[in-house]
Amino acid sequence: MAGVNLNEENARILATSSELVGTKIRSCKDESFLPTGLLHRRILDTAKKLGVTEVPLEVVNFISHATQSRLRSLLEKVSAVAQHRTDGGKDEDLHEQSSDVRSQLRFFEQLERMEKQRKDEQEREILLKAAKVRTHAHVHGRSSQSFYTKDKEIHINYKILNYK
Repeated sequence: MAGVNLNEENARILATSSELVGTKIRSCKDESFLPTGLLHRRILDTAKKLGVTEVPLEVVNFISHATQSRLRSLLEKVSAVAQHRTDGGKDEDLHEQSSDVRSQLRFFEQLERMEKQRKDEQEREILLKAAKVRTHAHVHGRSSQSFYTKDKEIHINYKILNYK
């Protein structure tokens, strides 16, 4: 490694800064987000119900910081949603707002025609099936009872399709 002895360098670093090893260094004062006294009391009440008698102050500070972090992230999300709502896609060229009522009505009428055509085709298929059953029963000389039950079954299927 370019003539550097790592063991020597490591020993030199530990010798010169041995007083800093294992100490906490903080760049700013650790302030609690929520009132420490009230939060500690509430945590103790909950902890006593669960059988815990002591809660260290570090736990209270940790919960306070976690609450602050959670609220910050929630507010960022709410702010993004509010910004999105006010934008409303005005900058997007892909979407254009239309106030042409006639074209909208034509579109809905076309949908209704397509639905009616689909139902008419289903009805025609059911009637064709019924006609086939009748001619088949008549040609083969089946009893009128079997013809009647098959006709009823087709009639019920027709009613079910029309109610959808």
